Amino acid sequence: MPRQPHVAALLTQLTRSLGHDTANRELRWMQQELQRRRLNLVQDLASMVERRTKGEPLQYILGNQPFGPITLKTRPPTLIPRPETEDWTLRVAEMLKPTPSNPLRVLDLCTGSGCIPILLAHLWPRGSTRALGIDISPEALSLASENAVDHQILPFTHPGSAGNTFDSVQADILHESFASAVLPNLGPPFDLVTSNPPYIPSDEYKALPPSVKDYEDSRALLGDPGSEDRGLTFYRRIAKLISSHGLLKHQGLVVLEVGQGQAAEVKGILEVEGRLRETEIWKDPWGVERVVLGRL
Repeated sequence: MPRQPHVAALLTQLTRSLGHDTANRELRWMQQELQRRRLNLVQDLASMVERRTKGEPLQYILGNQPFGPITLKTRPPTLIPRPETEDWTLRVAEMLKPTPSNPLRVLDLCTGSGCIPILLAHLWPRGSTRALGIDISPEALSLASENAVDHQILPFTHPGSAGNTFDSVQADILHESFASAVLPNLGPPFDLVTSNPPYIPSDEYKALPPSVKDYEDSRALLGDPGSEDRGLTFYRRIAKLISSHGLLKHQGLVVLEVGQGQAAEVKGILEVEGRLRETEIWKDPWGVERVVLGRL
């Protein structure tokens, strides 16, 4: 069936920005999303295409992003879940086997959309997981809570929370008061600590494409707010919370996503500053050393 004239024109417009194959694929996804929402295919498709040609990420335009077997809501400025994060979260879900009789308490630092703990709680058996997400951004925490409820993962105190649970707390893990005033109220230690923290050095941040820098929260990207430490500030803080503030249970596991070229240094930080003896590095599907794990 030939394309309608307005759709063909929109494809041409999108192709100028993205190339034919990508434009064709993304236009199809836009049409499918509009049909799902039962919106005006002509007017709203034109609006979507205009936003995309201006550089707005497709995930914000569609309002969602697949992540493993679930689909998560996305909206600016909360960080969009990435495929590399999806990959290692699925690996962790396969590696650990919580049960209702042997449940896990999970702490996700810098949780953003909640993608990591929500996917784990979705995949693990009902009643086996109590997850907690921490973030500095109220917008991120609101989105994370929506995503959890969308997948029937309710707060621990909710009357219907017999299954796996997700709660969230707004806090700045870098602030000096976090360890003394916030962390004790979270009920440490935890069985599993995960994080995809901000890790981009300031010089690399300046070179990011506008589709990232102009739309996603800089607090979720910049690894050294107020300092220069090659994007490693958050890793040092997490290591300190493990070694000095009882964040992790004995035999507990910490899993940290890292930027390209940072894995060896982060591994060293966990070993020296976090006092973890068992550490390893995972590569992502594209061959990049992407994850550092440590066990207490």
